[in-house]
Amino acid sequence: MDFNNPETLELLKGRMIETFDKVGLIHLVNTGLTDLADMRSIASTIVKNPMEYKGGANARDGIVANVYETGAPKEAHLHYHHEMAYVSKSTSMLGFLCEHHVDDKGWSFVSDQVGMTKHILATPFGRKLKDKGICYIRCLTDRDAYSNKDESVVYNHWQKSFGVETMDEVEVLAKERGLKCEWGVDPVHGPSGGRYLITRFYVSAFEYCPATDSNLMYASVADDAMWFDAWPGVMELPNYQRPLKLTYGDDSEFTKEEFQQWVDCYDLYGVPIKWKTGDIAIVCNWRWAHGRPAYSLEEGERRQLGVMLGETFSRIEHMDGKWPEMASTMGE
Repeated sequence: MDFNNPETLELLKGRMIETFDKVGLIHLVNTGLTDLADMRSIASTIVKNPMEYKGGANARDGIVANVYETGAPKEAHLHYHHEMAYVSKSTSMLGFLCEHHVDDKGWSFVSDQVGMTKHILATPFGRKLKDKGICYIRCLTDRDAYSNKDESVVYNHWQKSFGVETMDEVEVLAKERGLKCEWGVDPVHGPSGGRYLITRFYVSAFEYCPATDSNLMYASVADDAMWFDAWPGVMELPNYQRPLKLTYGDDSEFTKEEFQQWVDCYDLYGVPIKWKTGDIAIVCNWRWAHGRPAYSLEEGERRQLGVMLGETFSRIEHMDGKWPEMASTMGE
């Protein structure tokens, strides 16, 4: 495609805006682009006013301006999730830019949350989520205490997550994001693990989506210890030492059966994004969840995505009277 042709470029941008407004998902293919900065320029048609990644769980580094690494090893199975659902300031959308691909593996997947929400609300588990809400528990290690320690079991340090250096600074930023903070003892290294940050965020499992004028599912098992079942290093830790945990909003525990049902509901509405170099995908963070299975690479193969985070919004949770019509769950 000739991106230097102003008329062609304007036609493309108009189609992108129309499609995103309608369905909240764009996958541009056959762009011929190889440079992330060029892909970012096209994606910026939709992904405006990008947010800075602060208070996030993954350890992301920047690649080019406003484009981040995915922050996850290829061996990890990334369950469907909504980006930054675990804080009060979330992102409205994401842009994914494919710099390198390998045929027939390393695909991403997105899950339609309009259909999924209707489906899960028709089940006792979905209604329980609606009534109880959830609590995200995140534990962040102290970078300074790990300077001479094995970091293979580290998910993220609070200094990198929040982009600050002091306990006072991180507490201010955490409070701004609706988090309750406490300082605990590192479960792996004990007192020598330094200043171990534990945050809790009590919130609805659903979020009101302006585009659909309805409440949509906004939580998933990705924010529990099972997120690390295939994560090198952290997977070796018992669940109680892993840095993520999810409970109901009354602090009661989920059952394994409930987690499996949650995973299955997401999978029912999933579709793949089969990457090619130059592809650009833009995903509404309300209407679609995203994830990917683990993948492997042979010698000489490379898979590289850049991630853009859209404009920040403050979570309002669900709204009364805005629940979608429940779907049939085939006898459940």
